[in-house]
Amino acid sequence: MDTVLIITVLVVIGALAFDFINGFHDTANAIATSVSTKALTPRKAIILAAVMNFVGAMTFTGVAKTITKDIVDPFTLQNGSVVILAALIAAIAWNLITWYYGIPSSSSHAIIGSIAGAAIAAAGFEALHYSGFLKIIYGLLLSPVLAFAVGFVFYHLIKLVFKNANLTKTNNGFRKVQVMTAAFQAYSHGTNDAQKAMGIITMALIANGYTNSTDIQLWVQVSCAIAMGLGTSVGGWKIIKTVGGKIMKIRPVNGVSADLTGASVILGASVLGIPVSTTHVITSSILGVGASHRLKGVKWGTAKTMIITWFITLPISATIAALSYFVLNLIF
Repeated sequence: MDTVLIITVLVVIGALAFDFINGFHDTANAIATSVSTKALTPRKAIILAAVMNFVGAMTFTGVAKTITKDIVDPFTLQNGSVVILAALIAAIAWNLITWYYGIPSSSSHAIIGSIAGAAIAAAGFEALHYSGFLKIIYGLLLSPVLAFAVGFVFYHLIKLVFKNANLTKTNNGFRKVQVMTAAFQAYSHGTNDAQKAMGIITMALIANGYTNSTDIQLWVQVSCAIAMGLGTSVGGWKIIKTVGGKIMKIRPVNGVSADLTGASVILGASVLGIPVSTTHVITSSILGVGASHRLKGVKWGTAKTMIITWFITLPISATIAALSYFVLNLIF
């Protein structure tokens, strides 16, 4: 078996592993609010999230194409297959570290930072497609701000509409609605997060001469969708506890508002082919809803820890990827 084929196989395995880890790392994005309000049992919530993640992953490929071509040029990238493998190693490592400590960091930031770091290590800063790379960074930065603002406004409208409603009956009604909003959230998660591994595999196929198109092949889409769904079925309880209870005390009406806000922002980005952090979006949605509900009810210390993690993920994952590239380059 030649070296190119070995690296390609390793990249495919690594990308599917990344998708699997992404699934259990980011399960909280879809089900934390519904579990915390007891709208769904953890088991039912995870099964629902796994199924809808798979469906979402099979719906779009725009984000995958963006990952394939907008960070670096896979057709000309120096030592491209090793760059991609190094990026996967770094992203997986950072995901596992943050999962272990229960920190809802961004898998999107991790893989994008890792690709950039490994590419720079291989060919210098000129390897980056700055227009495409900056578009992705803007999307990552602006989407949480948009989610916070929409969540704040949306919940404020909900309060106005239901200001004279019976609290107990309203909560019971919203708890039933949460089943649907959790499904919508899981679906949107699949439309964006599962796409990143598809883009990685396609980059490797191009770099190693197995395809000359940025179109996502069906076997790539199906395998990544399955990996994401299986990963989601495992669950990520540490992060579920953080997102579901350590930001604010979530009631069903809060959960519905946050789910609809987060899912809408994520799905909108997927339609536009923009990769965003589902972790950032849903967390910011909860923060926006919480701030609209009662400013003092939000545990801003937890939010501060999350925000710090968000900002350090890109440079740390890029550094790990660069070091991984230098080690792999000695091997291959």
